[in-house]
Amino acid sequence: MEETASDAIYDIVVIGGGINGCGIARDAAGRGLKVGLFEMDDLASGTSSSSTKLIHGGLRYLEHYEFRLVRESLKEREVLLAMAPHISWPLRFVLPHLKGLRPAWLIRLGLFLYDHLGGRKVLPGCRTIDLRRDPAGQPLKDDMTRAFEYSDCWVNDARLVVLAAKDAQNRGAEIHVRTEIVSAARLSDHWQLVVEDRLSGQRRTVKARSVVNAAGPWVAEVLSQRLKSNSKSKVRLVKGSHIILKKLFDHERAYIFQNADARIIFAIPYENDFTLVGTTDVDYQGDPKDVAATDDEIDYLCKAVGTYFKGPVLKENVVWTYSGVRPLFDSGEQSAQKATRDYVLELDAPAGAPVLLNVFGGKITTFRCLAEEAMEKLQAHLQPKGGAWTERAQLPGGDFAVDQFADLQNRLINTHSTIDRHLIARLARSYGTLADQVLDGVASTDDLGRHFGADLYEVEVVYLLKKEWAMTSQDILWRRSKLGLRFAPQEVKELDQWLENNFSTVTVP
Repeated sequence: MEETASDAIYDIVVIGGGINGCGIARDAAGRGLKVGLFEMDDLASGTSSSSTKLIHGGLRYLEHYEFRLVRESLKEREVLLAMAPHISWPLRFVLPHLKGLRPAWLIRLGLFLYDHLGGRKVLPGCRTIDLRRDPAGQPLKDDMTRAFEYSDCWVNDARLVVLAAKDAQNRGAEIHVRTEIVSAARLSDHWQLVVEDRLSGQRRTVKARSVVNAAGPWVAEVLSQRLKSNSKSKVRLVKGSHIILKKLFDHERAYIFQNADARIIFAIPYENDFTLVGTTDVDYQGDPKDVAATDDEIDYLCKAVGTYFKGPVLKENVVWTYSGVRPLFDSGEQSAQKATRDYVLELDAPAGAPVLLNVFGGKITTFRCLAEEAMEKLQAHLQPKGGAWTERAQLPGGDFAVDQFADLQNRLINTHSTIDRHLIARLARSYGTLADQVLDGVASTDDLGRHFGADLYEVEVVYLLKKEWAMTSQDILWRRSKLGLRFAPQEVKELDQWLENNFSTVTVP
């Protein structure tokens, strides 16, 4: 196998293209450092596209006394809303009270802390609602009469990752997908890493002053097998599964349900016509790439929400499932549910040798804070040109105020008045102001190019191939969008065939 070497040296090589890796690459590039990010598959192809899609403080973490994590998460909700107002928005959560579970006084105390720990400015506070009169009570069983309502936020998780990568690239970072670190050597003043293009099989050697291991569920494997580190830190792999059902209710609020086993389950409006239900919390021993929802987990989620809704929640109404593996820091807790969701950054910096930073845990809500802390740990070893900058910096397409999304959407609809308004609305939500680039030169439906299925057209596919590192139908239908929910198998095959025939022509300048 041919191997080439490069004399260029990165300040940082980031291993892993999930939210933490892309967030660190973005932060570092914005400080003037030379950054290379290497992801063995697609961006957000692991845990970062398999979340519950929430920017939240973590109400249940208060029960485990994780006040620092909750405070940081609560503060970040409004930071991330302002950073990406096209792919995130406020969401109200309804928590019905059931006798025999958590007492009302405990819930009130938790919500009081939730309202006041994080310096809330934009999001409305909690309130008590009468389910006999409020529309949120209509789909619920009649014996549920009281609920508590509070605010968190929704986010399109996989798009958040891609936009962080785009911003990193815009600031000078090199983003390499389908490129795997196969070996690494720690020399006296730099790392020497062999990377392999998984499509061509070609290998090359790159150099770096530091390495960040943000490989998510593969962090321990990269640590021991690729970086040959003797770190004693352990990762605990915890699986979370979700199910997508045909719509269970018509309003735009979400539910948070208490379960008899002390876990909580979310039921969230999803992609207009569906309801997302999750998540489970079980230890996982297999290969993270093989993770999938089991029949027992599907039954568990259906039964959990079925306790609350009037109508039956049947397994046959599940239209899709997905699972992710959370790479939590192993703090020795007995149950997966009690394992900390906080992140741990381990700096390995032997005297006179290049440094290694390992990332354990983390959650989407705190990815920006994690990246800042990572840079603080690396600062003395790399001497960046600038300091912290990301708190008020918007992501690509998000350069408008939180309350101006409707104005953006209406402008796009009016500009492209001959095109289906539902398509334009979806593009506005996916791309924000970058929708103008997606629709560049489009004056009529004919200009959209080939129609692949649902409301996916050739102009959008070409944009994703050129600008967002998409290569396969999976990338397009399940990570850059969730249009896979609306695609027939034959339509997927036809998209695959088009990509096979046109990928090189579209992507080569």
